[in-house]
Amino acid sequence: MAAAPSPASTPSGAAAPEVDFGRYLDAVSRSSNDVAAQREAVVAARAGVGIAGLRPDPSLSLSAGPVEFSREVQPKPRLAQSIGLSYTIETGGKRARRVQVAESQVRLGEATLLGVTRQAYADAADAFIEVCRTREALARQEESLRAMSEIVRLNEVRHGAGDLGGLELLQSRNERDQFLATVVKARADARGAMERLAAPLGRRWSEEFGAQLPRCEFQETGALADVEALEVQALRERDDVLIARAALDSARAAADLVRANRQVDPSVGVSYGYTPQGRRSLGADGSPVDPSPRSNTLSFSVSVPIPLSRLNRGDLVQAESAVTQALLALRQTELKAQADVRVTHAQYLASRENLTRYRDMTLGDSQRVLEGMRTSYRHGAASLLELLSAQRAADDTYLAYLQARSDLASATVQLQLSVGGKPTL
Repeated sequence: MAAAPSPASTPSGAAAPEVDFGRYLDAVSRSSNDVAAQREAVVAARAGVGIAGLRPDPSLSLSAGPVEFSREVQPKPRLAQSIGLSYTIETGGKRARRVQVAESQVRLGEATLLGVTRQAYADAADAFIEVCRTREALARQEESLRAMSEIVRLNEVRHGAGDLGGLELLQSRNERDQFLATVVKARADARGAMERLAAPLGRRWSEEFGAQLPRCEFQETGALADVEALEVQALRERDDVLIARAALDSARAAADLVRANRQVDPSVGVSYGYTPQGRRSLGADGSPVDPSPRSNTLSFSVSVPIPLSRLNRGDLVQAESAVTQALLALRQTELKAQADVRVTHAQYLASRENLTRYRDMTLGDSQRVLEGMRTSYRHGAASLLELLSAQRAADDTYLAYLQARSDLASATVQLQLSVGGKPTL
């Protein structure tokens, strides 16, 4: 099992093609199901602008009659016919206000798309960083297993020569088996981390990148030190601030539409009527009566609703309350954004300091102690327990170093996202 291939190894020692973090993020923005769903919401909102700009349809009316059913009326009058056209005239700029509301919904949808994309980037960064941490932790634990297997081989030689007791040999084998169990778990963790790359991506890693592996080369950035400038950038570019501003614009546009809708809309109509020539009939004395002549008429009409319902101002109160709520939400979001920048900046500085300490002092010291203890054990100057203690301490220190590096990468991403930027590693 110690010789089995791991996610960090490649056939024949050849360097496999690797996928850097930026390329992975580009694939996430293209293929993420959440981002794609929000893009469709933006498409629907843009279609709403055209719908909002539609004008009222004219009404066409046709009529014929009246039809006389009374038996006493003889002869029956001929049917009159008419055709009419009516149209409602919108007042108060209703159409422009509807378009304004629809456009504000587009801006809100676009800002929400930025928020969904930022969350997808955050999830993708967490998954990518965890893959690198588990892969390098596996490599370290496999290295420790190989070193422990070499100790067992050495002890077997020393035992065969009579220089080592059987109890110490058994103990070394038992410790090697424990290292092997740790490696088995580390391999499962590394495979699981690779599988979790699929969730932000919207598809399996192999479907997008084939056999390529993530490139774990994180570059520290020095452009994140000025917290005041970061706050200004956050208020300008952060997605939740943009969403709150778009929501405020939408609430104001909706309030303007409510005011416009309180204006009455008159309807104008024009109709043409035709009555055919009447039938010949006889008078009361039996003499013939000339039929009524045919008639052609043209009429115009204007109807204006009586705005009694406008006496109730509940719709205005609701709209103005929504504007106030949106304004307060914007102020709260801006305060939260500034606080978030300061918190993530402090975490970034602390993570960078911890990594520097591990990299410049602790990591090297623990490795030198381990190498010295291995040399001492080979020469019989140290016990197996002392060697195991040094090995575990060095492994713990290296794993803590990997965690510190992952923490710095995560803090860097969170700080970049907190100011509305696209993360880079």
